[in-house]
Amino acid sequence: MIDRRTLASLLMAAPLASPGAVHAATPPGVVVMAGTIDDITSLDPAESYEFTGIQVLANCYRRLVRVNPADTTTLTHDLATSWTVSPDARVFTFTLGTDARFPSGAAVTADDVAFSLRRVVALNKAPAFIISQFGFTAETVDRQIRPDGPSRVIIELPVPVAPDFLLFCLGGTIGSIVERASSMANAVNGDFGNAWLKTRTNGAGAYRVAAWSGPDRLVLDTNPHAIISDGAPARARRIVILHVPDPAVQLLMLRQGDVDIARDLTPDQLRALEADPAYTIVSAAQGRMMYLAMNADFAPFRRIEVRQAVKWAIDYAGIARHITPRTWDVWQNFLPLGMLGAQDSQPFHQDIARAKALLAAAGYPAGFDIELDHRANAPYTDIAQALQANLALIGVRVTLNSQEHKQVLSRVRARRHQAALLTWATDYFDPHSNAQAWCANPDDTPASKLQILAWRSHFQDNELTALVEAARIELDPRRRAALYHTMQAAAHDRAPFAWMLQNISTVVMRRGVSGYAIGPMAELTDFARIAKS
Repeated sequence: MIDRRTLASLLMAAPLASPGAVHAATPPGVVVMAGTIDDITSLDPAESYEFTGIQVLANCYRRLVRVNPADTTTLTHDLATSWTVSPDARVFTFTLGTDARFPSGAAVTADDVAFSLRRVVALNKAPAFIISQFGFTAETVDRQIRPDGPSRVIIELPVPVAPDFLLFCLGGTIGSIVERASSMANAVNGDFGNAWLKTRTNGAGAYRVAAWSGPDRLVLDTNPHAIISDGAPARARRIVILHVPDPAVQLLMLRQGDVDIARDLTPDQLRALEADPAYTIVSAAQGRMMYLAMNADFAPFRRIEVRQAVKWAIDYAGIARHITPRTWDVWQNFLPLGMLGAQDSQPFHQDIARAKALLAAAGYPAGFDIELDHRANAPYTDIAQALQANLALIGVRVTLNSQEHKQVLSRVRARRHQAALLTWATDYFDPHSNAQAWCANPDDTPASKLQILAWRSHFQDNELTALVEAARIELDPRRRAALYHTMQAAAHDRAPFAWMLQNISTVVMRRGVSGYAIGPMAELTDFARIAKS
């Protein structure tokens, strides 16, 4: 646990009254959070692909557009005050406002926007596919994404797509606009400033990274030139995020006043604080799903009836009620709550008689043996044990393989699993992200270019693959949403995935702290309104 003298130095706040003073050290204007932040590998928005990194960058950079917090199926302006789309859905023209400023004081221009999007394609880091999937290449992107004067940007696609598909991608972390001048001034060996931006930020958002010392802490200071939505600056002049992986330590620090916000408390800890007026609990659904993957290359799971039997054997409500209250809730669709085309239906519940009948019809009246890979930490260990007990009721004998998260991912990516308990977070808040992941598998061979969730579990369904492509290019939003409804119904019937739960992000704030706005994705969480009286 971090002692209080160390905490005071981490805050870089005013000196303590005396060197030996011991007291909670969260001064006015400084908000301190406890969370788990050891997943950050880079702060360059062209490279960052982890939960904490994209959440931080969302508050340090601006984008052309953003997801509308009042209606997450639509978009609103950010840097772009307006935009138009050509009738053939190939040419997008964005007009920029004039108020955005980088920490250097320089205004954001169309040249900065074009440079930022081009460098994503040129660097080709892990999340680059979110932009390059529209047909941009290092050889063509300079003419496809171009400034048209100081305040207009033109993006020209080689083939038409659903306009919202492109816009939602531009509204993600990968669409963050960096300052061209400072990036190129610090470029090394043609890296567009990538090495420099791994540990700092140069965006026009409400905050800038003032210090990041590996896994221990991250400090955000206000961008002195930033103005947020209501014409005011960010409320907290400094935000300090401490790496405190143990929820028990987070709770202790919260109670002692060493931190203002705890981000990773357990359901039992949250339950204990519910009636305490000294704390405020804020929760919101996020686009992260927990699901059971059944490898269709494993003989029993080649039968759709077996997949259905497993889905009818699971006690979804019991798992959510007893294992994951306030942290994961029942959700049985591959599109998360709040996304275009999402449905809130729950077609499955535990029905043991029905599950047994389906197994018998598939030729497995006595069940079968199976191995289930899962992460070796809560709540995954408890959920895996619940699944083991649920499936035992229909004769499916489960051996649990408890492993580190990276080991589970390695086995699944190599397609060596029989069944696996996994999570998936949408890459951008457009339904294509999840639909493609779970439904599209045009090539099931090892040479496939699309080696994501359907491919990893050998799920190849030509009708669903075609529907994913049809929805990607459908220009009418209502018809597009209807296509995703059709996909979800078909996936319920045929897919070797049991969608179980959607993540509920929950934070606890001490009395006097307010304004923590949880977004439907990590990259839509807003720090600018956090205040402390």
